[in-house]
Amino acid sequence: MGANPFPFLALLLVFRSLPAVAAAARAEQPFVGVNIGTDVSNLFPPADLAAFVEAQQIKHVRLYDADPGILSALAGAGVSVAVGVPNNQLLALGSSPATAAAWVARHVVPFHPDTPISAVAVGDEVPTALPSVLPLLLPALRSLSAALAAANLSSIPVSTPLPFSVILDPFPPSQAYFNQSLANGFLTSLLRFLNDTAAPLMLNLYPYYAFMQGRGAIPLDNALFKPLRPALEEVDPNTLLHYTNVLDAMIDAAYVAMRNLNFTSVPVLITETGWPGNGSRRDEPYATRELASIYNSNVIRHVLDRAGTPLRPEATPSVYIYELFDEDLRPGPASEASWGLFYGNGTPVYLLHVSGAGGFLANDTTNRTYCVAAEGADRRGLQAALDWACGPGRANCSEIQPGESCYAPNDVTGHASYAFDSYYQKEGKAAGSCYFQGVAMVTTTDPSHGDCIFPGSKQMNVSGAGMNATLASKAGIPSALRLRTGIEHDHIIPMILSIMLVVSTLSWNHMS
Repeated sequence: MGANPFPFLALLLVFRSLPAVAAAARAEQPFVGVNIGTDVSNLFPPADLAAFVEAQQIKHVRLYDADPGILSALAGAGVSVAVGVPNNQLLALGSSPATAAAWVARHVVPFHPDTPISAVAVGDEVPTALPSVLPLLLPALRSLSAALAAANLSSIPVSTPLPFSVILDPFPPSQAYFNQSLANGFLTSLLRFLNDTAAPLMLNLYPYYAFMQGRGAIPLDNALFKPLRPALEEVDPNTLLHYTNVLDAMIDAAYVAMRNLNFTSVPVLITETGWPGNGSRRDEPYATRELASIYNSNVIRHVLDRAGTPLRPEATPSVYIYELFDEDLRPGPASEASWGLFYGNGTPVYLLHVSGAGGFLANDTTNRTYCVAAEGADRRGLQAALDWACGPGRANCSEIQPGESCYAPNDVTGHASYAFDSYYQKEGKAAGSCYFQGVAMVTTTDPSHGDCIFPGSKQMNVSGAGMNATLASKAGIPSALRLRTGIEHDHIIPMILSIMLVVSTLSWNHMS
C-alpha cells in the first residue's frame, strides 16, 4: 500500500444487479479504488495522508482497519472509505453482538457521513489466513450488519474478502465450483447473507500469482490484458466464450461457482488486485515496474471502459488496486514490500498510462518526462555538462551538495541527472533543453529515489514533520496477518493444466 501530485483514481463498490429494489438504489458506475496499508517507514501522518489522497483525486479507499485518525482527517474530502475489521478482532465480534454494536458506535457512527463509510470488510482471507476463527466469521458479519441497521446505517454493506483459492477448477470458468467443505459449512450461508443484505462477494484476485505458478502455461500477455493472437486466447469449450485476460476468467469462475449454489444476484467486488513492482531477480523475475505499470494501467482502463466479462458483459466489478504505497516494513518475499503505486514519501514508483479512460487520469504520467544522463555517456562529457548546468545554466543544484537529499550516490552520473532535470524542467522542457552535447536523454521513468525527489516529480507540499513522522498505528494490524496469500494458491495448477489442454485442442483443430 508510494510525490508527485498526479491525479490518481477512484475506488469502491458498484455493481450490476443486486436484489431488486436494493440493487437499483445502490447501482453506480464501476470504478477503480486503492488499498491503503500503512506498514511504511515514513508514512505521512493522517492529515498529510488525507491531503495526498485528495491531491491524487482518489475518491474511494479501503483501509485494513477503521483508523480514527485517518477517518477524521478524511472528513469533508469527498473520499468514500471501506473500513476493515482485522482478523484478530473476529473472536470478540463473533462472540458478542454487544461488542459489534460498540464497534459500530466507535468506528462508524462518529465519522459517517462526513467521511462516507461505503462498506465494512470483516476479516481478510479468513479461510486460509486464520481458519480457526472461521466459525465466528458469519456471526460477526450478522452482528455488525444488525448494529449498522440499529444505527440507521443499513445502506452500508458488510462482507468479507476471500482468497481466490476458495474456488476450485476455475478454468474453464464454466466448470468452476466452490471448495465443497467450505461450501457446505460456510459459503452457502455467507452467500445467503450477502444476497439478503444486497452486499457483494469480496474477492482478492491476483493474475500475477496465476501466471507465476503457471510455468509458461499462461501467456504473460494474457495476465497483463495485452492483445493475444486468436490461437492463444483462452476459450471455454463449454460456452465457447473467449477470455483475453486472466482476471475476467477469475471473475466468471466466481459467478459460475455462485450459480452452482443457486445464487445469481450477488455481485463481485474485487477488494485486491495488482502486480509487484520489484522482487527477487532469481525467484520473481516478473516483479518489475514495467509489468506493474502495464497491468495496473490496463486494469484501470478495463474497469472504467465498463467492459464487463465474457459471461456477464453487462456487469463490470469495481476494483481496489493493491496498493497505494510500497509497505517496506512487510516481511516475506522481496516482492511483498513492493506492490505500491507510490513510495512512502509520495514519489511514484512507476508511471500509469490511463489517459482517456472514463475521464480518470490517476497517477497518469503519459506526458511526464525527465532529463537524465544518457546511458553509457562519457564521464568527462557528463562532468562538463554538469558544471555548465549548475553554473551558466542556472539549474538548482542545491540538492546534490554534501549532506543534501540527492547527494548520494556521490557520482557524476547521479549528480548530472539531477542537474539536467532541473535545467530541463526550468526551461519548460523546451526542444534542445535535454541535449547537453549528447550526454543527456529524455525518459518517462521518474528518476527519484528514496528521499531524493527530482524536479520533474512535482512533490506535493507536505510539512517536514509530516514527511519524517511515522504513523504509529499501522492501522493496528500486524503485517503478518495481511500477507498476500496468492502464493499458496495450489488450485491454480489444475486450472493451468486445463488451459494447456484447451489451448492444445484448439491449436490442433486450427491446424487440421
